[in-house]
Amino acid sequence: MAESPEEVAVLVQRVVKDIRNAFQRNPHIDEIGLIPCPEARYNRSPIVLVENKLGVESWCVKFLLPYVHNKLLLYRQRKQWLNKDELIDITCTLLLLNPDFTTAWNVRKELILSGTLNPLKDLHLGKLALTKFPKSPETWIHRRWVLQQLIQENSLPSLATKGNLGAAPVERIHRLVQEEMNVCSEAAGRYPSNYNAWSHRIWVLQHLAKLTVKVLLDELASTKYWVSMHVSDHSGFHYRQFLLNSLIRRTVTDKNILVQKQVVSEQNPSPQKEEESAETEAACAEEQSVDLPGRLDEEMELCSELIDNYPGHETLWCHRRCVFYLQQHLSNKLPLVNMSVSSVDSSDESLNNSHHSPAVSHLAQAMDVDGLNESSSKHSYTQETKRLKRAPVQDSLGPEMEYQFVDKVLSTCRDVDQARFATAYRKWLVTFLGQ
Repeated sequence: MAESPEEVAVLVQRVVKDIRNAFQRNPHIDEIGLIPCPEARYNRSPIVLVENKLGVESWCVKFLLPYVHNKLLLYRQRKQWLNKDELIDITCTLLLLNPDFTTAWNVRKELILSGTLNPLKDLHLGKLALTKFPKSPETWIHRRWVLQQLIQENSLPSLATKGNLGAAPVERIHRLVQEEMNVCSEAAGRYPSNYNAWSHRIWVLQHLAKLTVKVLLDELASTKYWVSMHVSDHSGFHYRQFLLNSLIRRTVTDKNILVQKQVVSEQNPSPQKEEESAETEAACAEEQSVDLPGRLDEEMELCSELIDNYPGHETLWCHRRCVFYLQQHLSNKLPLVNMSVSSVDSSDESLNNSHHSPAVSHLAQAMDVDGLNESSSKHSYTQETKRLKRAPVQDSLGPEMEYQFVDKVLSTCRDVDQARFATAYRKWLVTFLGQ
């Protein structure tokens, strides 16, 4: 095994070259991983490529990672010169082993801005890194930066090379959105409650898909099975809450805008305004056909089914509270809260202002029935220290059905946690509805 600096340099250069050759032989590599191997047993390359899987024997990492790390730092300190190809190879090797090394991503940003590196290759590199490190925050941040560059340049290359090079921009964006959804789903499946993956998925909906009704409905349908298989993953259910919230905003808000524009156009008629009004009506036609109460009823039925089949999961009861609140919003015009994440990207102002909205504070008051105040956070968490936070009296939508569901759960369940969650939900219903 190599020990001297010269031997280590030769070894690392060979490994970096083998990684580059592996990507050249098979550009469709879709997963990376470490192969447990304490020491080099054979005189062969530690890089193993089987079908579309790339493996690195673990014995070489202790030589490989420090070497490429130090070499990149020397380059940034202008103590050593590296050409563009060397930079691409070294940063690729380094990020596959340590994707949270920000300097390496910044170097690749410079290569993309200079036109040396194809941004789609960085998307592929990030996708591979996420198969080994699915929660890597720096990888998700860089991924959003690359997507922003593609949006700003308005030159989205085709993701698929099977005869689709001439695809329309809208078609390319649709494929890009689908690719990002697949990356997020895979990362969420590899790491439980992967907040970074679900936050990125929300960002893609906001900036690429533009929160269109069709995409929101498709996402509701596509994530239904996933959350059914991950009943303790709060991030996945929070994503569905965001979808429902956005769907309500798109349909109800756009309808109000349409009515306002119609009033203005009637007061000041003009051919141009009539054309704009016709376009607005056409754009809102699909949105007005969405059965929002029906969608919320389906979500409540899904929640009931999961609670019955998988007792003792607090995530399901929290999700039920949110769905019930949205039902109240539709029936009683309660304030609609912003359920997007608070810090996905610094460029998105709407995400950073969610904590200052009166609607958010109202929901926090209504939802936090069995929690603790900030002032009592220093005390132990017991039933005696819980405090009811009163909410304004509201007209309820089917509260009897909710009470019946809770009674049914309490009368049939044998799980202690399930009974505790059901009791807390009943307490929340009483305070929220003011009954």
